[in-house]
Amino acid sequence: MKSMSQKVLALEKLSGIRKVFGEEGKTVVFTNGCFDLLHGGHIHLFREAKKHGDILIVAVNDDLSVKRLKGALRPVYPLDERLEILEAVLYIDYLVVFSENTPQRIIGALLPDVLVKGGDWKPNQVVGRKEVEEAGGRVVIVPYKKEKSTSRLLSKITDRQ
Repeated sequence: MKSMSQKVLALEKLSGIRKVFGEEGKTVVFTNGCFDLLHGGHIHLFREAKKHGDILIVAVNDDLSVKRLKGALRPVYPLDERLEILEAVLYIDYLVVFSENTPQRIIGALLPDVLVKGGDWKPNQVVGRKEVEEAGGRVVIVPYKKEKSTSRLLSKITDRQ
């Protein structure tokens, strides 16, 4: 198993490793998100995603893109802390950070064999679907655990205050 510091890679390094995995016949799975306030729904996503291949790559939004997408009060945890938490998740093999609102550039560079999103997404809404499918890959939607979401968790915390 990799040491924690080897999980977070720049896209350029990860692209080279991804090429090797392809040559070895390994199936690369990809998912992405903000992963602010990691909860059971996220773990469910990672566990189910990992079942679809050999290597799970998770792309994580940087702090500025989380703020653009989720609002001024987010992220709750800064990127370094989110990465530290995600590094400890055994289902995740590699992490890569992105600053855009979507992981389109990363998906285009890696062309994973399986692109996974949570059940709150419809297949035609999944960024990178077209590129992945054109390269022979597929999209998998993992059933969403409605009772387990960051928004619900934050709401629960603020309601108690």
